[in-house]
Amino acid sequence: MTEPEAPTRIRLDIAYDGTDFTGWARQPGLRTVQGELEDALATLFARTGEAPRLTVAGRTDVGVHAIGQVAHLDLTAGQLEQLDRRPRDRGAGAAGAESLARRVNGIVGQAADVQVLAATPAPAGFDARFSAVWRRYRYRIADAEALRDPRMRAFTLWHPARLDVEAMDAAAGELLGLHDFAAYCRPREGATTIRTLQEFGWRRDADGVLVAEVRADAFCHSMVRALVGACVAAGEGRLAPGRAARIRDEARRTSEFIVLPARGLTLVEVGYPPDAELAARAEQTRARRATPGLADEAPID
Repeated sequence: MTEPEAPTRIRLDIAYDGTDFTGWARQPGLRTVQGELEDALATLFARTGEAPRLTVAGRTDVGVHAIGQVAHLDLTAGQLEQLDRRPRDRGAGAAGAESLARRVNGIVGQAADVQVLAATPAPAGFDARFSAVWRRYRYRIADAEALRDPRMRAFTLWHPARLDVEAMDAAAGELLGLHDFAAYCRPREGATTIRTLQEFGWRRDADGVLVAEVRADAFCHSMVRALVGACVAAGEGRLAPGRAARIRDEARRTSEFIVLPARGLTLVEVGYPPDAELAARAEQTRARRATPGLADEAPID
């Protein structure tokens, strides 16, 4: 008896404007990024059996944007064969897995608020979620000193007063390292709030807009927006030097700062180890998340 052919894994690089999405994860009756893309895949592969499902690196929350989201899907031999056929009106255009981005974008619409930037055969052992070693977000704030560009209003928080960027950067630096970030996370039963914050800093760009770069091995729910909120409180002079770190070490929620809106937040990049280490990384992550007390879903913010 012939063994069925193993599916082929494809990596997707994805960008979206999160304004009109109810987050990444598919939800009945709601418009989500996963729902839009999987519906497009169902249309594309309507004649080749069950539509493929997406596994994502980070399930972004309502209103969060992405320019560096990563997902994977597994295609059967029949689905790959369909991709190998070039449409008659496309001449010598890309076929195979590389044509998947163009085909999906053609279904969702070339001017849609979600686009597949690239589709490539994944290396052996690749898992978009479990192989990832870090995620990097960016948050933008236009304060009283910055140019308030209306074209960027969906991706930038407008703040009415001037903020002290040096104080914000100092507060961010105090928070780096391996710690319990329960004070900066929305709690979820059975999930750890221990994270390694690898990078966090503030700068002003050429237009005076305050930009934060935040990188960690993973993020718990609302963590980035809470960290940014504490830095804004420091920039307003409401949090004394060192207070952001002390709040973290007290490991309990506080009213000393607010969790900022999602509109200023973008998932910029997901990091992976060298190809030879992908499978081991995925196995290690699955084992850790299966450990009692360390159960943890894909990062959300």
